[in-house]
Amino acid sequence: MDVKKLAAAVSAVRATMEANRDYLVALDQQNGDGDLGITMAQGYAAISDYLSSTDETDLGRALLKCSSLFNEAAPSTLGTITSFGLMGMAKALKGKAEAGAAEFAGALDAGVKLIMERAKSKAGDKTILDSLLPGVETLKAEVASGKSGAEALAAAASAAAAGSEATKAMKSVHGRAAYYGDKSIGIVDGGSVVGKLIFESLASWAGK
Repeated sequence: MDVKKLAAAVSAVRATMEANRDYLVALDQQNGDGDLGITMAQGYAAISDYLSSTDETDLGRALLKCSSLFNEAAPSTLGTITSFGLMGMAKALKGKAEAGAAEFAGALDAGVKLIMERAKSKAGDKTILDSLLPGVETLKAEVASGKSGAEALAAAASAAAAGSEATKAMKSVHGRAAYYGDKSIGIVDGGSVVGKLIFESLASWAGK
């Protein structure tokens, strides 16, 4: 992974968010502000445009800029949370022009851990973490076992999808959705769907 490949990967995520924009809006209207699809499309468009045009070769610096840009372009709770994740990745890859599969998986892990720390959230809280955590854990395990990046990401995407589906049985405890209490049970969390879509996009990109 270098900045050019990161640009291609983010471009794939951008296309997926655009394609699922209305679906995410509809999901968010059930127990949120209804802007999820809009802010995610805007956020990934902003960092995709930056990465595709920058001369930066340091992955850490590029991701740190992405963190700032995403926060500006996606003024929402998940926009801020995503910026935390990008910041965590930036710290893990600081000074690196290239990163292998294990280093990339480790950077994603660092991003998730910073989200948990800054957002004071954990698995089971019915958030994006319920898809990101199983996705990252599976990715790390698959890479450690010697699987190729494409194979590891495919397995991670399946784990993230299962994690997202599991949020239907959970009760929201963060944000506006928390006001719905027990009424949030039975509805898949929109943020977890975003996490699932991220891994699906990465897996599709890597499998080409």
